[in-house]
Amino acid sequence: MSSRRSLLALDAAAAAAVCAAYLVFASFDGSDGAPVFTGPAWLAWVTAAAVGAPIAVRRIWPLPCAAVVVAGCAAAALLDLTREPFVPAALALYAVGASTGLRRSVPALLAALAVLGAGLFAGLYVVTPSEGLSGALGLTGAVGVVAGGGWAAGAAVRRRREDDRRTRAGEQVRLVSEERMRIARELHDIVSHNLSLIAVQAGVAGHVADARPDRAREALRSIESTSREALTEMRSVLTVLRSDAAAGDLGPVPGLDGLEALFERARAAGVRVSSEVDVPARLPAGVALAVYRVVQESLTNVTRHSRGGHCSVSVRHDRGAVTAEVVDDGPPQSGGEPGHGLIGMRERVLVYGGSFAAGPAPGGGFAVRAVLPYGKDATR
Repeated sequence: MSSRRSLLALDAAAAAAVCAAYLVFASFDGSDGAPVFTGPAWLAWVTAAAVGAPIAVRRIWPLPCAAVVVAGCAAAALLDLTREPFVPAALALYAVGASTGLRRSVPALLAALAVLGAGLFAGLYVVTPSEGLSGALGLTGAVGVVAGGGWAAGAAVRRRREDDRRTRAGEQVRLVSEERMRIARELHDIVSHNLSLIAVQAGVAGHVADARPDRAREALRSIESTSREALTEMRSVLTVLRSDAAAGDLGPVPGLDGLEALFERARAAGVRVSSEVDVPARLPAGVALAVYRVVQESLTNVTRHSRGGHCSVSVRHDRGAVTAEVVDDGPPQSGGEPGHGLIGMRERVLVYGGSFAAGPAPGGGFAVRAVLPYGKDATR
């Protein structure tokens, strides 16, 4: 936003300079050998304003601005008021090329060149003949090159911006795909673990069914609970996974019992961490993993990017949802697009139908907040 304000300020300065230059042109006495302006002062002021003033808003209203500037330049040529190759028209057409699609900007360019060429040629060769036919045509062609060059420069800038946007979009798609595969592999480990538990508990139930029916019933209840959790996690895997991929060996899947280790590592890196953790004793493994990853990546960002020395971490549950919030007290370093970490956190939260927000905190610093439901409808 500050960069845009700076550009608008430069445009305003350029507009004032052009207006002043054309008022100076109106005062020339012909000692340079060129025709002189002989109209009333008010007409010089109106023409100078038409040529220069719209440049101040060329980035806001490019097409109307170009129309007024081109008409003003043509009028200035007919009134013998110009002494420059229509640079104001080039500035206005640059904005058209930079901000308007080819379907509209090319017809605007052709119309502008026709008006500028006709006005200049008529002023030089018909109204106040000061050039021969070849000279008038040559100057008209030179003005066309200047004005058309301004448009071409703007169109090149627009193409580069579009290429950059496509590149960033493609990179973000790649990062999202990679993170989804990573999440799917981790959830695969959780599901595999739960299914292993079900197999063991089913064997126990079958073994003690006759001798100890109460122990068999307990095993069956555990099987029911574990199978429900496995189904929930399987839905998450199917939500994330978009192509067949073998699960990698990722080692033990972390959970909320590893949060304290994260806090200690951040403290060892020089960040003062205050924490509050209040979660249910039995939380679905996938939700616990998502909370762990959100806190882990947030603390990593605080350690790497924040200039503040304190960070507060809150993980709490309320009404069937877990809220993880990480806030630091220093402004993050500026620049750059949202990175892999924020993309990964958002993807993990969305798997469970949760909400995610990251940005400047109201009281200063940077805040990350994730809310993950863990009830039976959490993933639907």
